[in-house]
Amino acid sequence: MFSKFFKKDPLQVITFQSYGTNTHLYARGRALEDESINLDSKNWFQLLINSWKRFETDEIKFTVLNIRLSDDTVFKVKTNHRGYFTINEPSNSLAKLCNEEGWLSYEVAYDDVDVLKKITSENRFPGQILIPKESTEYGVISDIDDTILQTGITSFLKLRVLFNTFFKPASSRIPLKGAAEFYHQLHRGSTGNESNPIFYVSHSPWNLYRYLKLFLQHNNFPKGPILLRDFPKPFSGKKSLQDKKPQKQHEIVNIFKMYPKLNFILIGDSGEHDGDIYIEITNQFPGRVLAIYLRSVNNKRKMEYVKQLMQNYDQTPFLLVKDSQEAIIHARGNGFIS
Repeated sequence: MFSKFFKKDPLQVITFQSYGTNTHLYARGRALEDESINLDSKNWFQLLINSWKRFETDEIKFTVLNIRLSDDTVFKVKTNHRGYFTINEPSNSLAKLCNEEGWLSYEVAYDDVDVLKKITSENRFPGQILIPKESTEYGVISDIDDTILQTGITSFLKLRVLFNTFFKPASSRIPLKGAAEFYHQLHRGSTGNESNPIFYVSHSPWNLYRYLKLFLQHNNFPKGPILLRDFPKPFSGKKSLQDKKPQKQHEIVNIFKMYPKLNFILIGDSGEHDGDIYIEITNQFPGRVLAIYLRSVNNKRKMEYVKQLMQNYDQTPFLLVKDSQEAIIHARGNGFIS
């Protein structure tokens, strides 16, 4: 009777849309028990339960995974103490395995004998990484929170952020007006026929990966790598050591290093620290940032701070825009879009 009640959830591997090059495989994901989260639910109580499940995870720690490419090349990787895995390895001729948009598909499977005994479904979990074409004009790196998704990050005690995250399904979240159209124009580039990569970065935890992925898909944003951060488990009693630099900044630096010949457009908002991060990135990689677009938020103090940043900065176009249309006009005037 009670054995059924305490039955373990089936296992899964959540793969994160990542990126790489023709000679470099960079794949990421997480091995977890499958809590059967209904992403389409709109019932407030079920949404609260879903949020709890996202953060109170049961990880599959220190287990070996096989990553198999379509040409049957296999890489082995081991998950860490939080169930995460990263494979960051040289490889050969990966571009030939990609589709027309530059996406390389792979499969992940559990390799541990003891873990395999617990698999109740097919031991195959799909993943993809983006490998931009050599002819790519430029890349776009965009924040998510309050840049394309209104979160309320500047609200009192960030209460609106909590309400939106815990009590609103991804399918009902409304993107900021015109953002998807602008990003598609950047993706198509100056000729209208390009496949410029779009990278989505956020300070949100990996626990919200599928939530944010569904939001981007539901609102027809261009498909791209989604890069978040690790987050300590609630009530674990453990505090992770905070780096001096935010994880979002490390991810952006890694993208610049992965593609040393590619220039970028950076998009963020004035609500957090995007202006400071983007200026530091521009100084670190001189000549490689084509433009910085910051969407203005309804916070007078933060707006004044960003305006001061802009006054003392002239290395690359730096615009504080009210809406996507202002950014579109500038991008078209500078030949970024058709």
